[in-house]
Amino acid sequence: MIEIEVKARAEHQQVKELLTGMGAVLIGVQHHCDTYFNAPHRDFGETDEALRIRSVDGRSVMTYKGKKLDTVSKTREEFETEIDGGNTRSILLALGFYEAGVVKKTREVFRYENMTICLDNVGSLGEFIEVEITAESDVEIHTKDIFLFLAKLGIGEEDSIRTSYLEMVLLNNISEQCEEKKG
Repeated sequence: MIEIEVKARAEHQQVKELLTGMGAVLIGVQHHCDTYFNAPHRDFGETDEALRIRSVDGRSVMTYKGKKLDTVSKTREEFETEIDGGNTRSILLALGFYEAGVVKKTREVFRYENMTICLDNVGSLGEFIEVEITAESDVEIHTKDIFLFLAKLGIGEEDSIRTSYLEMVLLNNISEQCEEKKG
């Protein structure tokens, strides 16, 4: 399955009003703790892959995301399965995988037509919107549909962010450490 996804910064209050006006349905609010792992045999940061354990409300899911498939979105092949988070973490560590970082966020999930819209509040990073369509084909058509939808919310293609939350958190941590050393 391919996850066609576009992310951008967004002021949630304004976006929620527009989504409600369009008829989007609030599915729920989730609290995510995402632990990312890196492999002993290759650096996922260099290969543009991701392996994570996501914990939400006592349930854990392991997700592998392949390399990005285009230059304008975060579209990539994705595999996901429900797991026992603690045991899976132990297995990965025993195999030589190591924790690359943790991302904590609160996510409001909406549904509109064939799209999942997520309003994410990510710790010290701020507010974001992610719009996603899962499909087996027609990636370009679905990507255009997402950008047309975002335009209705006042978000342009140039606002798209391809950097992952993990990359942003790690960069933010480095910046904070540098500031502490200066002070």
